[in-house]
Amino acid sequence: MRPTLHSLLGAALLSPVLASAQATAPLPPELRQLLQRMERLEKENQQLRERLDALAPSTDRRLQALEDAQQQTDKALNTERLSEQEPELVTRLKAVEFQSLAMQKQARQIEALEGVSVAASLAGVLQAAPAASLDGGKAQSRLNYRGDVSVGVPAGRLNDIEGRLFAHVRLGQGEGLALRDSLAGSANAIAFQTQAGAADSFAVLAQAWYQLTVPLPRDHGQAKAREQLEITVGKMDPFLFFDQNAIADDETARFQNKVFVHNPLLDAGGDIGGDAYGFTPGLRLAYGAQPDRATGWSASLGVFAAGEAAGFGKGLGRPLLLAQLDTHRRLWAGLPGNYRVYAWRNGQAREHEGSPAVHAGWGASLDQRLGDDWTGFLRYGHQLKGSPRVDRALTLGLELDGRRWGRGADGLGLAAAWLHGAEAWRRSQGAGAQEQVWELFYRYQLNDKVQITPDLQWIRHSLAQAGSPAIRVWGLRARVGL
Repeated sequence: MRPTLHSLLGAALLSPVLASAQATAPLPPELRQLLQRMERLEKENQQLRERLDALAPSTDRRLQALEDAQQQTDKALNTERLSEQEPELVTRLKAVEFQSLAMQKQARQIEALEGVSVAASLAGVLQAAPAASLDGGKAQSRLNYRGDVSVGVPAGRLNDIEGRLFAHVRLGQGEGLALRDSLAGSANAIAFQTQAGAADSFAVLAQAWYQLTVPLPRDHGQAKAREQLEITVGKMDPFLFFDQNAIADDETARFQNKVFVHNPLLDAGGDIGGDAYGFTPGLRLAYGAQPDRATGWSASLGVFAAGEAAGFGKGLGRPLLLAQLDTHRRLWAGLPGNYRVYAWRNGQAREHEGSPAVHAGWGASLDQRLGDDWTGFLRYGHQLKGSPRVDRALTLGLELDGRRWGRGADGLGLAAAWLHGAEAWRRSQGAGAQEQVWELFYRYQLNDKVQITPDLQWIRHSLAQAGSPAIRVWGLRARVGL
């Protein structure tokens, strides 16, 4: 039977009595065992005290060391500088803090760059032609290059109305071959040179405009809006907003002859009315709607300076007016296509003999996917008022990408144009035929940035003269794009 606490306390109180009684009489066995246990407890208690006394100095030293370390840590954390004498933990904490601050700085920089777009390209062209195709009657070859750099940045926001600023700088040198005169105008739309000649390499601010995008209806905001109004004002390229085409609007990547880049009546015919480089100040309003991802439409109106005003030389009287309706739909076997019809009126155009006049006309620009790797385009222009050299023009063509032969980024293009001379001009020239223009190219994608494009052009019945020798031009274009 184990002794209880009460029995132990009783034994402790009676121990003097029992000690005196022990001298005269023997103790019971249970009491003797209890006394032995008490003696062992006293010895163990004494040993424990000795151990604690021995450990006290080292414990004090450890506590002091911890206090010193804490003071050093607090002191090191109060400064941003790194030191060799700092505790390793503090050094690591500061390194993590610096990394966190660097990441926050990068995040702020990324946030500041959000919405910024930058594009740059450099294109060089080598062309050659036989003697019969040149104005001087002697075979020659020519080099030229052109570079374009454009930047778009967010520029102000008012609730859900977003502003954007766009700037475009163009530079170049060399005007290309001096071909015999033709209605096509130019076989090298990349050429960009001042009147100072090929020795003058220069750059101009080609475009600088500001655009406001207003989501409609006004109570939905940008996230839900399927309609929008765009207001653009500044110096711009009208072809950036009118007469666009998916495969016939970039002379640095596809067709090079000017009649295939834009509507021949507007560009080669001169009715676009821009400055010497094709740019002009103006205002554009556009309303667009996209009911779903597959369909959409827009209507736009542009008012641009013409004549000397395009170069900021005069006021904005008698401007160039452009109006366009366009839609994108899947009308051919469920494949996407874009369809545009537009009209223009230039109050400061020129007749074929150079006299000032008002010109007006209409046109259409279509591009349609015809298969997984085929895309076709068609343009038509019709003069309604005025007597330019060309009063009707039809251009059409195809582009086949290279996936059939394992070169998906390559492209093979073929286009043809028929240019009809205006009646008054044909009478003055004794011309009766239609000028025909053909162009064939193969775009070889060397890597993700570089394209090499051999090109062949053929102009038949130049100046609408049936017996005139054909103009043939061979070319090689290299383009680097970013």
